[in-house]
Amino acid sequence: MSFSRSLLCVALAACSTPLLADTVWLKNGDKLSGSILLLSGGKLMLQTDYAGSVTLDVRKIATLESDQALLVKQDDFIGEHAKSLRPAGQGLVELVNGETPRVVELASISQMLPPKPLVQDLVWSGNLDFSADYKRAENDIENYAIDLDTEARHGAWRHGIVAEFDHETKNDERKSERVELGYDLDRFLTERFFWQGQLKYSHDRIEELKIQRTVGTGPGYQFWDDALGAFSLAGLFNRNDFVFADGGSEHFNSAAMEWDYRRYLSGKTLELYTQGELGAPFVDEIDYIIDAEAGLRYKLNSWAALSLKAEWDKVASQHGDTNERRYLIGLGVGW
Repeated sequence: MSFSRSLLCVALAACSTPLLADTVWLKNGDKLSGSILLLSGGKLMLQTDYAGSVTLDVRKIATLESDQALLVKQDDFIGEHAKSLRPAGQGLVELVNGETPRVVELASISQMLPPKPLVQDLVWSGNLDFSADYKRAENDIENYAIDLDTEARHGAWRHGIVAEFDHETKNDERKSERVELGYDLDRFLTERFFWQGQLKYSHDRIEELKIQRTVGTGPGYQFWDDALGAFSLAGLFNRNDFVFADGGSEHFNSAAMEWDYRRYLSGKTLELYTQGELGAPFVDEIDYIIDAEAGLRYKLNSWAALSLKAEWDKVASQHGDTNERRYLIGLGVGW
């Protein structure tokens, strides 16, 4: 009986023990508890059970405490594992790595996150949007589109993948069917400068320009990339292969400028973005190439968002111009 009573007491004590949580002390005296998800770009993301995900300015933080293992990086390339964090002086934190804890300035930490199983410093984000329009009247119209835009960053490398599918029929006649795939690989040489490699493929079953293939490379510059948005420009030298519906083809080189701009507004509830590429071919048969989009995303909750997007794809050539404009309203998920 005494053994059962002791076992019951131990179980009750375990149930009454509070769950361990990370603690953030602010310079104004406030204290927040939760779980550290990510520190990057001068912002700390803390997951709480009372306010969801909270983003804090590192300059406003006095010190930290955490019982979870964290990967701490003081530059873009080298990181160290901290078994836990202990509070230190104003603007400082102690990294516990065994017998020789080390005190560092919070401002010196470029990135901090729980290590991932395979690529320990992997940061992955993206959006998947779906839009559809069905009309049953004198003319029956079906139109839907699926867009994927995702980015993964680890160490000095950044991977970007885009995939898009558009389909439209009118009175059972196919009016549009297009698939577009793209992959960018960036290698950061410094905190701002990077070198980019690019692969793009587009297949349109309806328009005069049937297939586009592009391989490119060139330097880029990251003006900023933080919790409130990002902006980068890249200058590329491209090799292009065009196949037209009439059987003709063009193979040429071109110079291009690529941009990627994102800005969060209203406490990250609203996202404004634009991205695309403007190309100048080195041949007389093709004048210029534009592949651009701009849009808004309104977050309904932590993962779902309404999206409004405008796309413009144009190729001016002697084989005939391709000039497509699309306006899409849809629902998507983000991570």
